[in-house]
Parts: sequence; structure tokens; C-alpha cells
Amino acid sequence: MPAPRTLADLEADIARDLELTAHPRAPWLQPKSSGGRPVLDCLIVGGGQCGVAVAFALKRDKVDNILVLDRAPEGREGPWVTYARMHNLRSWKDQTGPDLRIPSLTYQAWHEAQFGAEHFAAMRWIPKEYWNDYLLWFRRVTGIPVRNGVSAGRIGPARTDDGLPCLAVETNDGTLFARKVVLATGQDGFGEWWMPDFVTALPPALRAHAAEEIDFAALRGKVVAVLGAGASAFDNAAMALESGAREVHLFCRRAEPMVIQPYRWLTFAGFIRHLHEMPDEWRWRFMSYILGLREGFPQDTYNRVNAHPNFTMHVGRPWTGARTEGGRAVLETARGDFAADYAICGTGVRMDASLVPELMGFADNIALWSDRYAPPAEEANDRLSAFPYLAPDYAFEERRPGETPWIRDIHFFGIGTSMSFGPAGSSINAMTIAVPRIAAGVTRGLFEADLPRLHADLRAYDLKQVELDPTRIAAE
Repeated sequence: MPAPRTLADLEADIARDLELTAHPRAPWLQPKSSGGRPVLDCLIVGGGQCGVAVAFALKRDKVDNILVLDRAPEGREGPWVTYARMHNLRSWKDQTGPDLRIPSLTYQAWHEAQFGAEHFAAMRWIPKEYWNDYLLWFRRVTGIPVRNGVSAGRIGPARTDDGLPCLAVETNDGTLFARKVVLATGQDGFGEWWMPDFVTALPPALRAHAAEEIDFAALRGKVVAVLGAGASAFDNAAMALESGAREVHLFCRRAEPMVIQPYRWLTFAGFIRHLHEMPDEWRWRFMSYILGLREGFPQDTYNRVNAHPNFTMHVGRPWTGARTEGGRAVLETARGDFAADYAICGTGVRMDASLVPELMGFADNIALWSDRYAPPAEEANDRLSAFPYLAPDYAFEERRPGETPWIRDIHFFGIGTSMSFGPAGSSINAMTIAVPRIAAGVTRGLFEADLPRLHADLRAYDLKQVELDPTRIAAE
């Protein structure tokens, strides 16, 4: 089928596709209140790609009383125009994601309507700014309600006015009530961006995490040191080089850099769809190996830094300490000190629910992998044991059953799902499988809680679909 001529043509196709695939159409939820205040059927925290995809799936299931919150201004949700410092997405350009397999909603359909089919065919990778524009368009054409500039805080138990359990969510704009909450809060949704303590102790003017806002222009003429050898570490090194840094040194802690990308291997339906159904020992075996390798960096990313003669990569040289001398950061290594004007850590995320505002009130009762599975000694890994152990629908489970039963109504959809589901809470490629699963968990909980009302509705249902002609019925 030829691509639509214009974006307006595409949007007309989308309206028709959504209408044609809207079955079942019947509304099945009733409005609730708590203390006279409205209760959402689902509150989604996080308006990036995962949040809007879940909201779209719920709307398709006639869960319309929903709201998406995001603390960022409109257009700056997620990493794409903030701390994502690569030029292009690292996923294939023909991937499907938030569209949930509706062709007219795919990125390719949007791109071709904007720039033409030949432009898409000639493009190798999706520029990150295009992807950001696509997500904003997607949420508009699907009617996703997003409230920007609102940060969620503590979540606790509440009740609807008719006695059903619900959740109270504190925000900087007042308390919201919802029967279900989905935390689509990205990379640090179950912890924090992590740096070694000795780096954190340096003056803020001398260091940053790769996920922070960095004034790269201020690094012109400076010596910059980057810790880490994953893709984001290389991206930040490239930004410093392109901003005119005098020297950029990247320190790889491993003796051999990771040149294999394990996430390329696992992108097949069997793994993404069924890993969570496998025994714990197999889930641990696969994911501890993959996460133990860490994420690799692609050739284009390496070429970007290697094009600069003032770039140096140090392998097998972790930082072991840091101090300040003469207004510079002195980084201690086993092969001697290294002095830099600025240090950037591309060191990823540490799992710790007690650091997350939404989770603080019950963090000590969230079941972790350390509570459910003890790996063989040769496979033990404290870092991975701190990941949450999630239910099959991405809901939190209790460490001590009965103390906080209401956390079963909080579904988590971020990088912290990796040990339970693989990359199904952070990967665009996994969305078409993962998003319907979490949406089904939400609708199952709503349906189960409403069983008495729905049964009464069924018993009271008396809409006739046929009128009998009494004159044609023989009397006995």
C-alpha cells in the first residue's frame, strides 16, 4: 500500500483503523469517588514512550478514566532531548513499539507521511529528535491525557466511597486517587543514577553523572575523564569532544571492552514473551549473564569518538578514589593518578526503592530477587539480587505477605523489570508484547474488584434482542 500523501491523510487512516478495530466496544467500568473526590481507574506516572503506550492499550480496552503524569514540560518527557546524547536510536528503524501493531500508527508510517518513503528507505537509523516528535504526535492522535509539570510522591492505601480499595498518590499538585497505578518511570524508577561515593564527594562543579544536565560548552579547552565503557559513556565522551574539549579520556573498568551487544540476541518472540514464565533459575541464568556483560556500544558510537585524535581509551583501569588538587579532580587508579578538569560517570543505575519518592512508604516490603531466589555461589550477584521480584503482570509482590496488600495494585514498568521479564520494561522492540501484558494486569484487577457489581448487572440485564409475535405461538 502506498504511503499516505500527507500527515492529514495518515491521521484519517488512523481514525478509521481505530474505529475498525475498536471491538469490544462496551463500556464496563463505573466512576468511583473517595471522600467525594474522583478516583481514576488508572494513574500512569511517566509520560515517556512506555507511559503513553500503556495508556493507549488501556484506552483500547475501554479504560478511559485514566491520566498520565510527567514531571517534565511537554516535549521533554524521557531522555530523547535531555540526557540521550547519541545522534540516533540504537534500535532498528522498522521496529514497532507504541503502535501495538496498528500499521498506520507505526513510526515508519509517520516518517513517510512527513518526509516521504524514499527518505525513510535511505535513512539508516532513526534520529532521536524524530523519535521524540513521533511520540508527541502519537499521544495527540490517540488522545492520551497527559498532565505535565506534575511530580508524583508517596503512594499509600485508600478506599473508594463504596468500599473498594484504591490508592492515594501525593503529587506537587495535590493528592490523586486511583484504583490502579502504573509506574512507567524509566531508568531510575526503582533506584538512582549511581556514581562511586568518592566521585559524588567531589565538588559538583567537577563531576556529573551521564544522566545529568551537563554544560558541554563549558568543557571547551578542558581535560575530561569519563568512567564507563557502555554506549552512554561513549556518547558523553563524544559530546565533550565535539564541544571542543582539549582531551577526553575514557576509562573502561574491564580488561576487555564489551564489543558484543547481548540485547541483539534476545530480540525474538520466545524470549520476550515467555521468559517471565520460566523457572527462576533459568530467568536468573539468562539475565545475570546478560546484565553481567553490561550493554555494549555500537560501531557508529565508537567511530564518533575515534574520529578525534584527542580521544584516548584506557582499558582495565577503574577509578579507585578521587580528590581535588588545584581546582581539578585527581582520579586515583591502580596505574597511577590522573588529573582532569571534569569527570563524567557513565555508570548506570543502582536498585534501591527507598530512594524513590513513590515507593518510600513501602520500600521495605517490596519483594526483591534476594527474597525469592538463592543462585548458586558461582552465579551470585548482589547488584542483581536488589532488583524487584515482580508478579506476572508487573505488579509488586510483598516481602512479608499481609502487611501491604495494596501494593498488588501498583504495576512497575521500567528498567527494574529486567530480572523478572528481560528487557520488557525498557525496550521499544518489546513493547508490542510487554504493553498488552501489563494492560491486561490492570484490567484483570479492575474486573476482579468489580465482580459483585458486574454479577448484579448481569442479573439485571433485560435488554431484549427480539420481539415475539404472540399470535404465532401455540397455547398449550
